[in-house]
Amino acid sequence: MSVSNTKSLGFKELVAIAVGGMVGGGIFTILGISVSIVGFLAPFAIALGGLIALFAAYSYVKLGVYYKDEGATYAFFKRTYPESHIAASFIGWYTIFGYISTLALYAYTFSSYSISGFAFANDEIVRKSVAIGIIWIFACINLWSVKGMGEIEDLMVYSKLLILFVISSALIYFGKTDMHTFMHTLSQDFAQSNTMNIVIVASVTFVAYEGFQLVINAVNEMDEPEKNIPRAIYTAVILVAFIYFIIAMGSVLAIPAEDLIKNKEYALASGAQDIMGSLGRNLVIFGAVLATSSAISGTMFGSSRQMARIADDGYLPSSLTKRKKHIPTYAIIAMALTATALILVGGLQLILEFGSITFLLVSLLMAMANFKIRHLTNSSTTFTVIAIMGLFMGAILILIYEYQTKPEQLLFIVVLYVLLTIGAWSYAKIKSKLSLN
Repeated sequence: MSVSNTKSLGFKELVAIAVGGMVGGGIFTILGISVSIVGFLAPFAIALGGLIALFAAYSYVKLGVYYKDEGATYAFFKRTYPESHIAASFIGWYTIFGYISTLALYAYTFSSYSISGFAFANDEIVRKSVAIGIIWIFACINLWSVKGMGEIEDLMVYSKLLILFVISSALIYFGKTDMHTFMHTLSQDFAQSNTMNIVIVASVTFVAYEGFQLVINAVNEMDEPEKNIPRAIYTAVILVAFIYFIIAMGSVLAIPAEDLIKNKEYALASGAQDIMGSLGRNLVIFGAVLATSSAISGTMFGSSRQMARIADDGYLPSSLTKRKKHIPTYAIIAMALTATALILVGGLQLILEFGSITFLLVSLLMAMANFKIRHLTNSSTTFTVIAIMGLFMGAILILIYEYQTKPEQLLFIVVLYVLLTIGAWSYAKIKSKLSLN
C-alpha cells in the first residue's frame, strides 16, 4: 500500500509564492522616485536593489534550510539567541512593523492608481481615504475565510504577472527614445550622479523585493526543502529583478523623465496614457490595482499569523493570540488599525523609506544570526560578512539621504523607531520577569 505525499508545493509553486509576494506594486511606487534621484540610471539602480536582495536572501536560505521553521524571520532569530528575550522581542516588533509599513505602501499605491483618472486624484484626503478603505476590505476578506482569500490571491497573482509582461512589452515597443539618445542621456546622468546616489536608490527600493521569505513560511507543505528553498528563493529574486529592470527600462524609454518625476505616485499610468491613450492608462491602472491588491491580501494573511505567534510567546499583547476557526482575528484587526494610522500620518515616500529601512535592518539581523552559527548552516564567512556590510551600508545611506533632503521626515522615522524600541524592550522585560517567577 503506497502512502500519498501530502506535501504539494514543488519548485514552481514556491517560485510563484515568492514572486507573488515581491511583485506587489513596488515597481509602480519606486519608479518615479528613482528617476527623480538618478534619471535614466533608474533601471540599473533598481536592478542593483535586486543584488542587495540576493545578499539578504543568502542568510534566509541558509537559516531556512537549517531550522526548517515556518516562523521564518522571527523564529530564526529567536532560536539563534534562545536565551535572549530582548533579541526575540526586537526582531518580532521590527518584522511585524515592517510588514505593516508594506501594507500601508501597497494601499497608498493602490489608491494613487485607482483614482488617477479622476479630478480629485491629487486630493490627499481622498487618496488616504481610499488607501484606508482597501486595507479594511482585505482585512474583512482575511477575517471571512482562508479558502476565499486563497482563491482570490491565486487569481490576482497570475493575472498581474501577465499584465506586467504586456505593459513592459508595450512600453518598449512604443518607446519614443531611440537607443542612441538613451545612451547619450545615460552617460550624462552617470556623469552627473555619483555612485552614492545609485546605491541610495538601490537601498530605497529594497522594500520592492520584500516577500521572498514567504517561501520559508510554507516549509511544512513543500517537497525537499533542502533543495527547493534555495532554488525557489534565488530564482524568484533574479526573476523579479529582471521584471523590474524591463519595466523601468521601458518606462524611461517611453515616458519623458519630467513626467515620471512629476507624477511619482502614478507615473506609469500618466505616461502610458500619453503613448497608448486611455487603453494604455487603463491597462497600467488595472495592473497596479491587481498587484497591490494581491500584495495587501497576501501580506496581511502571512504577517497576521506571525503576529499571533509572537504574541503567543509573550512579546506582543496576549489578546492578539485569539483565533476564530484558526483565523487570528485580533491580529488582523490590529494590523489594519496600525496600517491605517501610518497612512494618516505619512506620505508615499515616507512609508517607502521607512519600509526599506525596516527590512534592511531585519535582513541585517538575519545576516548577523547566520554569521553566529555559520558553521552549522555551512555558510561562507566571506559572503556573510559582505552581506552584513552591504545591508548596514544600505540602511545608513537611506538615513543620510533623508538627513540631506528631508530632515523633518527623518525625525519622524527616528520617532517611530524609538517607539518600536520602547515597546520591544518593555515586552522583553515583562517576559524576563515572568520567566524568573
